[in-house]
Amino acid sequence: MLRWYDANARVLPWRAPPGSPPPDPYRVWLSEVMLQQTQVATVIPYFEKFTARWPDFASLAAVEDADLMSAWAGLGYYARARNLLAAARAVAGEHGGRLPADEAALRTLPGFGAYTAAAVAAIAFGQRAVVVDGNVERVVARLFAVADPLPGAKPRIRDLADSITPDARAGDFAQAMMDLGATICTPRSPRCLLCPLADRCEARAAATPEAFPVKAKKKARPVRYGTFFWAERDGRVLLVRRPDTGLLGGMRAFPTGVWSESPPALADAPFAADWTLRNATVRHVFTHFELIAALATATIGGHIDAPDGEWWPIADLDSAGLPTVFAKAVKAIGRSE
Repeated sequence: MLRWYDANARVLPWRAPPGSPPPDPYRVWLSEVMLQQTQVATVIPYFEKFTARWPDFASLAAVEDADLMSAWAGLGYYARARNLLAAARAVAGEHGGRLPADEAALRTLPGFGAYTAAAVAAIAFGQRAVVVDGNVERVVARLFAVADPLPGAKPRIRDLADSITPDARAGDFAQAMMDLGATICTPRSPRCLLCPLADRCEARAAATPEAFPVKAKKKARPVRYGTFFWAERDGRVLLVRRPDTGLLGGMRAFPTGVWSESPPALADAPFAADWTLRNATVRHVFTHFELIAALATATIGGHIDAPDGEWWPIADLDSAGLPTVFAKAVKAIGRSE
């Protein structure tokens, strides 16, 4: 695997070349948080903007919460952004601006679960740690033809990954396994003839690589309904801050009604106005449910009291850092630039 990685490693802005000293721990940590549930191609421009604006823990720790959330908009899974800021402040305030190198110590920081702590310990500090992301999980499940379905098989897959993780160059090995899963051992149509582990792969020997990892049958994702309210005044639209905790916490958004299992009514409006339902809806899939949102619009005169918020220039909505679901609403209403 290390020989293959030396010749085939992906060039990524947060990586050091194979066999070279470990990269900046800040950049490793930032990339690993951004890459959770998000594709590399999506992450790269965000990573480059973040590191240009906030190149270290001290600068990130000093940022206003709202600025960080706006910069994160579009990456999704916004709890990651809140944990990112909390961890940066903990590192700056309690660890002298440096990440601890020990995997167990990393686990004490906000947002550092088992995977992130292991990845940072191995890649940034050269410590032996067992790093298992989705790509590694797939490679190991095929290599050993793990028949038990996920997620129940995760402990066994981790143990098998532990059994093949070397003491030396553990960070390079982890990244090699990630690259193998991303480029060769892909979910569909794996390119087994190019794989450095092909001769040892039990799934290939059985001619069934795509059968692994075995996944339990997914439950149907529930559907919720809501309404987004577009209140316009003098070329500006009303934006509010969502509560700091919960879904899309701390993000700018349009006022919304309650998201429930039943289609909403205009009775959910945040204030009295001449609301008109548009002949359009927004559909957005969150981790645990799908949202179908109706769109209601109104032109607000000076005599109407609106809730606290920001009257944002419609022509400059791109700078508001709206989450993707609300950016879809702008497009559906026909006001995107």
